[in-house]
Amino acid sequence: MQRLVSVLRQDGVDKELIHLVNVLGTACKEINFRLHQGALAGVLGSTQDENVQGEVQKKLDVIANTLLKDLLLQSGLVKALASEEEDDIVIGNKDGDFLVSFDPLDGSSNIDINAMVGTIFSVYRADDSLVIDESSFLRPGREQVAAGYVIYGPATLMVLTTGQGVRMYTLDQTIGEYLMTEPQVQVPADTQEFAINMSNQRHWAKPMQDYIDDLLKGAEGPRGKNFNMRWVAAMVADVHRILCRGGLFTYPWDRRAPEKAGKLRLMYEANPMALLIEQAGGAASTGTERILDIQPEQIHQRVAVVLGAANEVDMVEQYYRHQR
Repeated sequence: MQRLVSVLRQDGVDKELIHLVNVLGTACKEINFRLHQGALAGVLGSTQDENVQGEVQKKLDVIANTLLKDLLLQSGLVKALASEEEDDIVIGNKDGDFLVSFDPLDGSSNIDINAMVGTIFSVYRADDSLVIDESSFLRPGREQVAAGYVIYGPATLMVLTTGQGVRMYTLDQTIGEYLMTEPQVQVPADTQEFAINMSNQRHWAKPMQDYIDDLLKGAEGPRGKNFNMRWVAAMVADVHRILCRGGLFTYPWDRRAPEKAGKLRLMYEANPMALLIEQAGGAASTGTERILDIQPEQIHQRVAVVLGAANEVDMVEQYYRHQR
């Protein structure tokens, strides 16, 4: 099995980006260790503090954020970074080549029940500007030069794209290296499986309610086939399932917070996952537009998400078009 660095070299990825991916992988190995220590290390539970999202932080949210931030800044490769757990961007090396956005511990509400969580990251080339501020990050997702996640489950895996398809790497705990275990991830265009939080159904816009209603009618309904539903309550886990065996994931807008476009964050959740899904042959949309074409307005911007099987994403968009 090939090591992560060897595969990236074969793909012609430049050495600075390889180094950056290696730094991200190192930070995630340390996060993985802390997670697996769990209650033995006293890292479970909440801090009682809130992040910029208004969400109560878990102890491991803070630990994961600090590990990633410190290692990225120490590398000298990063001009600035943005995190779900930081109010503002964090300035790094003025000569750094990259801008990095990340969700340090996606699905952290699952920590205390020992369910799957993960780290999501997004990488852009930094420009030559001497001024670095929030506007430096406000670029469409199609400009990402790398994106991926590390999922902490029964095995720890890195799923990565540098624009040449999607590969999966399993962390070999005996040697501390990520080894390629899936060289070409593909998302089938059709599916009979979807992931959504059904408890919010009454709050969705009518197109999404109609779409899900038709799925639930099964073979007797307008879709003419039965669908299964899965829901892990961690985006990284639900998207990982799609990359492993296909499906559709959606977290739509709902009327409880009508001023927000959705729940998930564009810069460090939707964009990196959209790039992975598209690189694997799937599609990613808000229901009305391609996620990777959205021009961000601020680093913590939220967005509705529909991604996975290309034909099913297209079907969701048809429901939205018919309701206009």
